[in-house]
Amino acid sequence: MALDDVVIRPARAEDEREILELHRSAWSRVSEPGPKRPADAAVFDERHPVENFLVAEHGRRIVGYIAQAPASPLASNRHVRHIQGLAVLPSARGGGVGQALVEAACAAARTGGARRMTLRVLGHNEPARQLYRRCGFAVVGVLPEEFLLDGAYVDDVWMSRSLTGPHGAAQP
Repeated sequence: MALDDVVIRPARAEDEREILELHRSAWSRVSEPGPKRPADAAVFDERHPVENFLVAEHGRRIVGYIAQAPASPLASNRHVRHIQGLAVLPSARGGGVGQALVEAACAAARTGGARRMTLRVLGHNEPARQLYRRCGFAVVGVLPEEFLLDGAYVDDVWMSRSLTGPHGAAQP
């Protein structure tokens, strides 16, 4: 799949079922500390409104999504957005869809007045960590052995990126 054939757009309420199916197909213990969502779970709710989601569409099929939201409800923290989820269909990985989604979410956050984007990623999820590094994110903290997954302790890695430097690149 050529990235030129992929459209990044805001999610719509009618995308919910397809986003859930994508999430379920992409779920693994490498990327998610919680259980796999049930097939009838809601994607959009009060904490995750549809306005916080972007989707990558190839043809008429959603091949990826990203969700971002304010990092906290505090007015003093409004300038920070947090990536709440990212998934790309296994068949669409490796072609730049994930990077396009991350960059689009950062651009949308910047347009909305944000100065910083944060995220959390499991320490053993090296493909995701590489993607985030390519997008200008740097590790800002590690919670060692934060999760016990399948009998192994896994770090919770916090990453951050400035949205205000040249081209929104990460700043030291």
